[in-house]
Amino acid sequence: MPEAGGGSGVPTGGGGRSADEGGRSAGGRGKQVAGGRGGKSEQTRRLILETALRLFRERGYDKTTMRAIAQEAGVSVGNAYYYFASKEHLVQGFYDQMAEEHTAAVQVVLDTETKLARRLRGVLLAWLDIAEPYHEFAAQFFKNAADPASPLSPFSDESEGPREAVIALHRRLVDGADITVDAELAELLPRLLWLQQMGLVLYWVYDRSENCARSRALVERTSPLVARALAASRFRVLRPLVREVTDVLGEFLLPAAAARRGAGPGRRTSPTTPETAINNP
Repeated sequence: MPEAGGGSGVPTGGGGRSADEGGRSAGGRGKQVAGGRGGKSEQTRRLILETALRLFRERGYDKTTMRAIAQEAGVSVGNAYYYFASKEHLVQGFYDQMAEEHTAAVQVVLDTETKLARRLRGVLLAWLDIAEPYHEFAAQFFKNAADPASPLSPFSDESEGPREAVIALHRRLVDGADITVDAELAELLPRLLWLQQMGLVLYWVYDRSENCARSRALVERTSPLVARALAASRFRVLRPLVREVTDVLGEFLLPAAAARRGAGPGRRTSPTTPETAINNP
C-alpha cells in the first residue's frame, strides 16, 4: 500500500470496506461523499477529516500517513480511502470545510452592514477567526500549496470548488454594499478581493505576533483604504486610469475573468492561475 509518498494511492483490494460502500463506484468517491451526504456517512467523513487535522498538527503533514489517520479515527484503511482518496483530498476537504464555515460566519455582517469597508473587514476578520486553530501547522500546508503543480494550490483545478465559493462570497460582499463602482472594475472585483484574501493568508502564515495581532491590524488598516479607492474609481477624471488598470488586471492576473466576458452561456473557461496568466498571453 503506497504510504511513503503521502498516501496518494488507493488500495486495490476490497478488504476493510464498510457496508455503506456497497454498490458505489470507486471513481470520484471523495466528491460523492463530500457533497453533503447525511447520517453515518457524513459523521464518518467528518471524523476522518478532524482526525487528520489533529495529526497534521501533532506530527506534521509529511509524517502523517493515511494508515495512521485511519487507525486514530478507528476506521479501516479502506474506509479512510473510500472517503478521501489521498492526503491531498483530505486537505481539499479541509478547504471545503473552511469555505462553508466562512460563509456561515459572515452571514450576520453581510445581512446587517452596508458600508463596503465594514463588510470587507468583517469577511476577512471572520476568516482569521476560523483559521486560528490551524495556524501552527499552516506553514506545512503552504509548502505544498505554493507548488504551482500541486493540487493543493489555491489556483489549481482541484481547488476550484472552495475557490469559487470564496469568490462568490466576495461577490455578495460587493453586491450588498452601498457603493457605486466603475462597471468594468465591478466585474473583476470579486476575484480581486479573493486575491487580496490570498495575500492576507500568506501574511498570516508567517505572522508570529501574539494571536496574529498584526494580521488583524492589516485587515483594519487596508479595508477602509480599499473602500476609498473603489469609491474614487467612479470619478470621471480617474476613468482613463481605471480602464488601464482593469485592462492590465484582465490580461495578466485574471485571464479567466477576461475570457468570460466573451464566453457565451454554458461555455466553460479555464481556471484563473498564475501559470495560465504567464504562459497564455
